[in-house]
This record gives sequence, C-alpha cells and structure tokens, in this order.
Amino acid sequence: MPRLRLPPGSCDAHCHVFGPADVFPYAPERTFTPPDAPKEQLRALHAHLGLTRAVVVQSSCHGHDHRVLLDTLAAGEGGIRGVALIGEATGRAEAEELHRAGVRAFRLNFLPHLRSRPTGSEIDAVLERVDGLGWAAQLHVRGEDLPGLESVVRALPGRVVIDHMGRVDLGAGRDGPAVRCLRALLDTGAVWVKVSGVDRVSVQGPPYADAVELAASLVAYAPERVVWGTDYPHVNITGATPDDGLLVDLLERIAPNPAHLQRLLVDNPAELFDFEPITRPKGARGTARPAPTKPHPNDDPTRPPQQSA
Repeated sequence: MPRLRLPPGSCDAHCHVFGPADVFPYAPERTFTPPDAPKEQLRALHAHLGLTRAVVVQSSCHGHDHRVLLDTLAAGEGGIRGVALIGEATGRAEAEELHRAGVRAFRLNFLPHLRSRPTGSEIDAVLERVDGLGWAAQLHVRGEDLPGLESVVRALPGRVVIDHMGRVDLGAGRDGPAVRCLRALLDTGAVWVKVSGVDRVSVQGPPYADAVELAASLVAYAPERVVWGTDYPHVNITGATPDDGLLVDLLERIAPNPAHLQRLLVDNPAELFDFEPITRPKGARGTARPAPTKPHPNDDPTRPPQQSA
C-alpha cells in the first residue's frame, strides 16, 4: 500500500490490459507474448493504489484487434479512456466506434522491438481515418531517435503525447540531445509528456533517483502539459518488475507542489483524454477542480459530440 494519498479523480494515464488470451487472442504477428493481465487485475491494482481513472493503451501484442480495449472501456463506466492502434485495415466506421467507446488517442510505435517504424504514408493514412475526432497522437520512441523525429512530431496536427519521457538515455546526462529536444517540443505548446516509465529510463535502478529527477524537472518546466502513469503490467523490461506502490510514492518527489500534483494526476489527464468533470464526494472539503471545458485550439471545431465509455 502506498503512503501517498492521491487527490480525488487521480488517473493512471498509461497502463495496459492483456487478454485473457482464451477470450481475446494475441495477434499472430506479435513480437512478444505477455502473461495475461485482464481488466479485473488492473481494477484491483487501481483500487489498491487509490486511482479512480485510467487510460488503457492498446498493446502491439493485440495488434489492431481492439476487442480487448472495447471490453475494458465498457466495464469502466466512463472512468476509462483508450489509446488505439490504427492500421491499414481500420476503417472510418471502426474509428468512430472506438471514439464512442471512449478512445481519445492513437499510438505510433517507433521502437524496433515492436515493429518497423511507421512511414510517412502510413502516418498520413492514420490521420485521415481519425480526422475530426479530436484525438491526440501518442508516440512511443527511443531517446536516441527523438531528435531525428522532431520534425515529424512538429508536423502532426493537434496534440501530441510523448510516452515515458521519450525513453531518453540518462547515461548521456540530464542535458543530453534527447532531453533538450523534449524540452524544445514542450515549448511548442502542442506537445505533452508522460512522466511514466521511471524504471525504464533510470540507469541507477530503484528508487530510480535519476529518472525521478528528470520527471520532476519536466513537471516543473511544463506543469500544464504532463501526465503520469504506472505502465502496468510492466512488460518488456530488464531487471525486476517495479513496485507500483513505490511508483505512486515517488510522486511526492516528481510533483512536490500540491498544485502541480493536482494537474499531473487530475486536471491534465481530464483535459487531454476528455474525462467528465470531477464530482466531489459528499462532505468533502474544498472546491473541486473540474476538467477544462473549453476546446483545445488545435481541435477540429466540427468534432462530433463526445460520449462517455
């Protein structure tokens, strides 16, 4: 059990659901096979950690078959949003179905162990399929590749989310090319960063002081455009599986300012992933901080009405 008590409406903005494989088979073309981690397991973890909202990211091991994501969204009763993997076979009708279910972003994988990097024409095809839905583009990249992808990131319309702090190489220090690129992208005002994956970024190991320091610097640099997630169930890692309770407690160091913690866990994910405003529990003290209701300037004004999952 973590020591840190999280604010109401706190969101795990990066987690996955796997299987069960006998119900939701893994894709034949997958590059890895994870142990089953069904939605019930994720729900129990969030209850243990004090998280009441989540953003579930479709994994490449399920490919473009979104049945497992749709099932998870339906069970979330509006408390879960999704990130899809849009492929050549994904039609506009399916994209609209995913939107109605609660998907609010699509992911582009640039990591070689997951697939070959998407081409410009493939990215254009994805953008065409999701045009007008107001989805964010979520990029999974290696730090060493980030500077070379800067022009790609800047050319994407709407909001862009960089997973796991760009998986920068902290062996190059906190002012290496990838970190400088990350800050330059934050300066655009359209790029957001997930300060998740401290265990993936750290070169020191638990309690990941080097990666926590980087995450804290990004939160302080752009508190209005950062979100956080557990990255549960931590697949494709080297070393021991991180303690999710520890990851929550590290938030005291990542966002020591209470206002920044509120933004990181509640307000920012509500804005980015289109959650409903927070309702304060009866008898709770203080004023609730609802999700912003104004549209983002980069969103398409013709976006269809949004529905809860």
